[in-house]
Amino acid sequence: MSADKGKSPVLVMVEDLRVWFPAGKGPSTGRRGFIKAVDGITFSVHRGETLGLVGESGCGKTTTARAILKLLDPTEGRIRFDGVDLSTVSRRELRLIRRRMQPVFQDPFSSLNPKRTVERIVAEPLVIHRQGTTAERKARVSELLDTVGLPPDAAGRYPHAFSGGQRQRIAIARAMALQPDLIIADEPVSALDVSIRAQILNLLSDLQDQFHLTYLVIAHDLALVRQVTDRVGVMYLGKLVELRPTEDLYRAPLHPYTVALLSSAPIPDTQAEATRQRIVLEGDVPSPADPPTGCRFHTRCWLRQKLGDPDICSAEAPALAPVQDRGASGVVACHFPEAVEDSHERRETLVALTGSRASSPSEGTTP
Repeated sequence: MSADKGKSPVLVMVEDLRVWFPAGKGPSTGRRGFIKAVDGITFSVHRGETLGLVGESGCGKTTTARAILKLLDPTEGRIRFDGVDLSTVSRRELRLIRRRMQPVFQDPFSSLNPKRTVERIVAEPLVIHRQGTTAERKARVSELLDTVGLPPDAAGRYPHAFSGGQRQRIAIARAMALQPDLIIADEPVSALDVSIRAQILNLLSDLQDQFHLTYLVIAHDLALVRQVTDRVGVMYLGKLVELRPTEDLYRAPLHPYTVALLSSAPIPDTQAEATRQRIVLEGDVPSPADPPTGCRFHTRCWLRQKLGDPDICSAEAPALAPVQDRGASGVVACHFPEAVEDSHERRETLVALTGSRASSPSEGTTP
């Protein structure tokens, strides 16, 4: 959505975050286990940037967002918002901080109270945080509705009277009521018609430029993520496996899971779509209650199978390390990123996505 913000101050810092949920006792050990929804991730969100989180359902994206919003308490790790450790603040201090971070949920109908008018819905954050008089709140609601492109008479109507796109505009207006610094958008357009999605994305982009917002966007739609983000983090089974500038990641993915994820993305060329070769991952996603040792992805990794199942993949968890892709930035957690770069599978995925054949590394050009 915005220009590269890599040199901007950090607004959100997530350090070694773990969110585990208690589970029942194991049948063999008799010990109580845990669902390791998020299991040790570290990343930052800079002021003014849009960071995307992608991955399969159940990988921990939404749990991460809820932990940042303090809707869930982390099991371990730290979350810093504008330099403040959220685990150490009092309830009063947290209330003040929450004015500065607001969510936009996936379903714009279930997230709006059907028994309240739009005016009451949008004004609710102002009431909770005791902002302004009744007249000032009413004026603020009118201003917000105008900002998100809704007519003034929308204030007196109920959510059922609006289309899906209009309801999401109401949800965005509510999120903007307290003039936040950070908006966390969890699948903000997935419940909308394709024809409406572009309007909502353009609105979010305009609001970011106008109010200097920072976004954390969670999505499954890889085309959408490429369009709206500055950087992308790829999650798998509670772990962050790759975090890079958006164009670097889409141009030259360096984790085998990222390559497989991009391989699954549909393309608009029907002939190419019919003939392309996809990477089909074998087996089921392991249980977060009993994740594999070593690399979480090794049980389904197409690259490991190509390399003859090296023992290090199952024995040692790879650390997030700076990429070595000819000057590209970012980090990747793989024991053999150079093998991903050299792979036929990656080149074929990029051919399908871009329509042009990528050069091999030996030819001295960047794919």
